[in-house]
Amino acid sequence: MNRNIKTLALGVLGGILPLSVYLLSVNNKNTDDKRVFEQSKVISTPVSNASYNPLSVDSSIDFREASANSVHSVVHVKTKVVRTMVQSDPFLEFFYGPGAGRERKQYGEGSGSGVIVSEDGYIVTNNHVINNASEIEVVLNDNTSYKAEIVGTDPSTDLAVLKIEAENLSPMMFGNSDEVQVGQWVLAVGNPFNLNSTVTAGIVSAKARNINIIGSNDKSIMPIESFIQTDAAVNPGNSGGALVNIAGELVGINTAIASQTGNYAGYAFAVPSRLVNKIMRDLIDYGMVQRAFLGVQIAEVNQDLVDQNNLPNTKGVYVAGVNENSGAKRANIKEGNVILKVGSKEVNSPAQLQEEIGKRRPGDKVSLTVRDGNDIDIKEVVLKNNEGNTELKTKSEVERYSALGASFKELTKEERDELNIDHGVKIASISAGKLKALGLTKGMVVTKVNNEKVLSVEQLTSYLKNNDNRGVLLEIVTESGRKDYIGFGL
Repeated sequence: MNRNIKTLALGVLGGILPLSVYLLSVNNKNTDDKRVFEQSKVISTPVSNASYNPLSVDSSIDFREASANSVHSVVHVKTKVVRTMVQSDPFLEFFYGPGAGRERKQYGEGSGSGVIVSEDGYIVTNNHVINNASEIEVVLNDNTSYKAEIVGTDPSTDLAVLKIEAENLSPMMFGNSDEVQVGQWVLAVGNPFNLNSTVTAGIVSAKARNINIIGSNDKSIMPIESFIQTDAAVNPGNSGGALVNIAGELVGINTAIASQTGNYAGYAFAVPSRLVNKIMRDLIDYGMVQRAFLGVQIAEVNQDLVDQNNLPNTKGVYVAGVNENSGAKRANIKEGNVILKVGSKEVNSPAQLQEEIGKRRPGDKVSLTVRDGNDIDIKEVVLKNNEGNTELKTKSEVERYSALGASFKELTKEERDELNIDHGVKIASISAGKLKALGLTKGMVVTKVNNEKVLSVEQLTSYLKNNDNRGVLLEIVTESGRKDYIGFGL
């Protein structure tokens, strides 16, 4: 019996020991699991969102409505281009002299995008999309096709306005590009690679970017670049399309990409919508842009400039020179001043200043906050056009007073008396063209054309545009009063 009791006791003890070890291990495991869980809660909270797409975390971000509305306001712009080339021909050169040859026509096609801005068919696009086009076709989102006419173009901002004969279209609402902030979501809507109604998403990467792309091959263009930079995917064919915010409002016209391959590489640039709106209204109302000028040469305020001129900081835009007879000169803005604000908006780069002035017309009055040494003052400046006045002119008026790259104006009695002449017209402005290539400059007076007295601007411009004999001899008088003759063929 004693032996049976001893065996039972050993059995109970053998059972208790493993049970005790098991219970102890379970308790320790629960404690460890609890510690790990509590610790994981602490360290996972701030990093958990990083492993997820933000779109799946923030339910307030939804691009579906903005996309659905935008695609109906963005169109596909197709162009046909015909270029005439002269191919030298030794046989013709033998009879007609060097340069004689046969005309050859080259045919090409292009495509881009555009944004409907009115119910009755006005469309904004890029100038480079329709430049040199002999035929323009606009295809709506529902595949309806229209022939388009050019209302006007502005190479300085790379914008153009088209018109199609249509009604009840879906125009896109303009947003305020001034309120766009770096880091906010935007959508690029267009037709890359001829793929209709494509929407891509990204963020605003920067504002007021100047990438020196407008007018890079044409020095007569005075570029205005203050792009919104985005990383939304933009490819060939997106040009002229819309950059919209998540409310579906237009905040920019997609214009360029920075890429060594010509395709998307993470950097795209759009003209801000407020500048677009001003250029669009000018082209529709006047047929040409009413460009305002402050009348200063400007430079970026960098550390070298701060050190050289003992400036307090790098804020603002430095005035490197002031033009005579300009609004800035009249407002007593001087070389060495720093422009800090246009109205209430701070400007810290030449691009920002150009954008703000570009939103205005000749005759507009603008308040500039200017630092002169240690003094800060507000200057009221009346903006002028490139001829030094505040007139607003239509395209037809400008064409009536222009020919061969120059615009002309009547002489005042004082000017005639000073030069001792009783007839002639003055060169008011001159850009790339035949007359500039011949050495004519602003301020010269044309007194005769082919020995016929020049009595009015219309007489001279009409002769230069419609001369059939192809030979022209101009008698000119320089600003110093010297008479000269220039002959050329049209």
